[in-house]
Amino acid sequence: MIIGVPKEIKQDEYRVSAIPAGVADLVGAGHEVLVETEAGAGSGIADDEYSQAGAKIVKGAADVWNEADVIVKVKEPQAAECDLIRAGQVVFTYFHFAANRQLTERIISSGCVAIAYETVRDARGRLPLLTPMSEVAGRMSVHEGAKSLEKPFHGRGILLGGVPGVPPAEVVIIGGGVVGANAAKVAAGLGALVVILEIDLDRMRYLDDTMPSNVITVMSNAHNIIEYIRRADLLIGAILIEGAKAPKLIKREHLSLMKPGAVIVDVAIDQGVCTETSRPTTHSEPTYIVDNIVHYCVANIPGAVSRTSTYALTNATFPYLRRIAAQGWREAAAADEALARGLNIVEGKVVNRAVAETFGLPLAEHPL
Repeated sequence: MIIGVPKEIKQDEYRVSAIPAGVADLVGAGHEVLVETEAGAGSGIADDEYSQAGAKIVKGAADVWNEADVIVKVKEPQAAECDLIRAGQVVFTYFHFAANRQLTERIISSGCVAIAYETVRDARGRLPLLTPMSEVAGRMSVHEGAKSLEKPFHGRGILLGGVPGVPPAEVVIIGGGVVGANAAKVAAGLGALVVILEIDLDRMRYLDDTMPSNVITVMSNAHNIIEYIRRADLLIGAILIEGAKAPKLIKREHLSLMKPGAVIVDVAIDQGVCTETSRPTTHSEPTYIVDNIVHYCVANIPGAVSRTSTYALTNATFPYLRRIAAQGWREAAAADEALARGLNIVEGKVVNRAVAETFGLPLAEHPL
């Protein structure tokens, strides 16, 4: 089988979908791997490293897309890439369809097999291909929020941990999943007072048992959300509904309740938004201000720490890629329920319920 590794072209995206060790494994198993030149440059991986691992370096993206049976990526196909997708071709990447109707329609029209990292779910309910980037995004949300709180960036001019005689910042996190827990650890480690709003009592009990004493959990409901956003210096949106849009829990009128110069980091921006005033931004221009509130809404937060993120991501994705290459997508998914749940759109048909319901599209019978 021919596996293609194109260079990511989304703005400010520096990750790559395969590392030399993975290439060597695939080549050793009898597959051909095509790597677009400089695909790994943003993660500090040179073309020579891929060549030494057995990859064929090709100059243009079109050559990768035209020849490969399986395309493995990091971010959703961009418009120029959608033009290159072939019917029957497997595209294995983050899609986040529910946040992008146009992409959904383009992938349906392409006739490809779209396997989305973010909906691969194992028997224990975990999302193994989303988790590593959620860990990175959660930790970085505090870094970026702390920076945005500085006065030169139009924030409140607050140090998260405070200093003796000056109280620390209050960090409010909506959602206690992987993103929220990682954000809480970092914020607490910096000395902030942290509140996690969560709806699952069992999850709150777990967080209460494992978090340091400067982290508390509160039931997430409309009343408590309003109560705690009033107090927040830094508000982190960390909501995830698998395959579906995140709910908009923070309305524009709520911003007037917040402290002027407070910061919202909307990590849910990849899968919709949890704040009505959120819109995607980039690492080049990460923030904007609405009603005196700083919004940080970068849609690929882990891309900024590309080397860490690339290795963390490929550690998780490679075993699935190896199975797809060895068995083909149909047999690999039939043998692995987690991978089967990753199937979102198959040869023009939507097979993921959340995607179909989001856009009012017909839900086709699952192919397995």
